[in-house]
Amino acid sequence: MQIAVQNSISKRSFRDKLLHLLGLTNKPFIRVYHGYGHAGQLNLHGHVLRSGPLPRKKYSKSVVRNTLALLRLFLVKPYANVTVQMTWMGQIYSACTDTDGFFSIGWKDETFTKKGWYEVEVSALINGELIATEKGGVYIPFETQYGFISDIDDTFLISHSANLRKRLFVLFTENARSRKPFEGVVKHYQLLAQSHTTADAPNPFFYISSSEWNLYDYILEFTRINKIPEGVFLLNQLKLFRQLLKTGHNNHETKFARIVRILEHYPKQRFVLLGDSSQQDPYIYQAIVKHFPDQIYAVYIRDIYETNRIKVAEVLQSIESNGIPCCFFKHSLDAAKHSQKIGLISERELNEAYQLS
Repeated sequence: MQIAVQNSISKRSFRDKLLHLLGLTNKPFIRVYHGYGHAGQLNLHGHVLRSGPLPRKKYSKSVVRNTLALLRLFLVKPYANVTVQMTWMGQIYSACTDTDGFFSIGWKDETFTKKGWYEVEVSALINGELIATEKGGVYIPFETQYGFISDIDDTFLISHSANLRKRLFVLFTENARSRKPFEGVVKHYQLLAQSHTTADAPNPFFYISSSEWNLYDYILEFTRINKIPEGVFLLNQLKLFRQLLKTGHNNHETKFARIVRILEHYPKQRFVLLGDSSQQDPYIYQAIVKHFPDQIYAVYIRDIYETNRIKVAEVLQSIESNGIPCCFFKHSLDAAKHSQKIGLISERELNEAYQLS
């Protein structure tokens, strides 16, 4: 009996070491994504997983290493029906994970008005027994004049979304630190973050994408390393390994719903929408403008897909007919010049950022 127990322990130990060598863990863990809200309503969401990838610590130019690192992001096992708890100002709030391990905790705090980022700790429990803990952040935006809602792929991150072969090639061969943003886009976003406000109270950025939650840490590292303004990410449903080739090809209707959620959260703030022409952004933004005309200040669409150019131009003309400025651009400098034209940034800021004479 003792020998059998020792063999079982030895097998588990070998398996754990092998998984760790492959950059995986079979121990339950929590992923906590950036939460957001205001004094009246706050939200925090994430996933509880039975197993999945460990955080990547080393980056290299090796295609093999990058490919394996990408594959690991989809080697996940969701943990359904787990109780998730979080403490905020002495109060405990809880939720239960759904079939893909996703949880969303919503709570109210009418008295809390201080703005900025706040650290929270989340616990996962099964039948009252603690199985995992993790820390996360909740962002309460400053009361600025503008907010920005941006797509990710092919809006600021070069992704080739309209071409599955090219998209997968970039995903598999590059990593979060070797991928490139479009030229000039970081300067534009940094200027927008400071538009009509101060450095200690930046405008809020919300990044909404059809990419799945598997890529959260990947995208977060990309924005960090490229100094893109910190913000809240709202991505799409977690995918399993067998769905890997469908990455980025989700139901775009959920993108509309996620933008609506933000606009309803901040009804007194005016927003600028930024996207690209490769997929559905122009049509989603057109629908948003129709439902929330008083909250949208401007629309920016990067022109990256020639096949859609005429149709997208017509959509933007329709939006402009409602009195909302639009910019259909190829280069981020042109978008920045448009931002200066409509008063989002000053001529001095534009000239200094892009070193214009």
